[in-house]
Amino acid sequence: MTVANQSSETDSKSQINWGRIFLWIGVILTIIFCLAPVLWQLLTSLKTNESISTIPNVYFPSLDQLTFQHYQSLGWHFLRYVFNSALVSLISTFLCLGVGAPAAYTLTRLKIPGENVILGFVLIISLFPYVLLFLGLLEIVKFMGLGNNYIALIIPYTAINLPLTILVLRSFFQQLPKDLEDSAKIDGYGTVGMLLQIVLPMTIPALVTTGILTFIFAWNEFIFALTFISREEMYTIPVAVAQIGGASIFEIPYGPIAAATVTGTIPLVILVLMFQRRIVQGITAGAVKG
Repeated sequence: MTVANQSSETDSKSQINWGRIFLWIGVILTIIFCLAPVLWQLLTSLKTNESISTIPNVYFPSLDQLTFQHYQSLGWHFLRYVFNSALVSLISTFLCLGVGAPAAYTLTRLKIPGENVILGFVLIISLFPYVLLFLGLLEIVKFMGLGNNYIALIIPYTAINLPLTILVLRSFFQQLPKDLEDSAKIDGYGTVGMLLQIVLPMTIPALVTTGILTFIFAWNEFIFALTFISREEMYTIPVAVAQIGGASIFEIPYGPIAAATVTGTIPLVILVLMFQRRIVQGITAGAVKG
């Protein structure tokens, strides 16, 4: 019996765990699928023009085929476009959180008439394609004389992202224990003080997650920024990248475009890396209860 048991254990250990192998193959393929376009764009921004136009493609360039010329061709004025995108994105993000947090708390804790109707409208607006608002917003911008003004971008970005902000923060407020707020009221906190000093600090992961989603949308938005802003010094990064041209109409400057794309993506990567722990907490909050 002992020999039989030992042989069966040996056979079980020698069996290949195909499930784990397929799992790791899937993980590796997913990583390659996600990172391949990013690595290709990075390599394109570093390769010389000759290497970019070589057929067949040079996937792994040698040192003599690498250059920083494409980044240098952008010039220091490209930092102005980074500043424009950062300014518009930050202001619209803070406005969304500043307005959306009290609105979400109100819809969560206060019993107001027509609450379900309001939530229904918020949900419909959040699902509405914002591109369809373009012509109406264009007429408003022309009527109010807001062309070539950061406000022409900040207000639409805030309005578009506000419904999503309210819905996300409301789901987090619903998970907070109401007994904590009752205790705060007994201690003398008003509604505003309790919201600022007790409730909001507990929802920092939700605020960070929602804020980054809002920031990324404002950073990458193209149609409004292209139409409402015509002064070159006020361009945001997507518009500035679209304006990069070659020496002739028949030349596509792949290198400078890739360099501008990488430069415009670096701030987002840094932002996500700085707040990655908060983002994970915000995404997974409420997934497990116990």
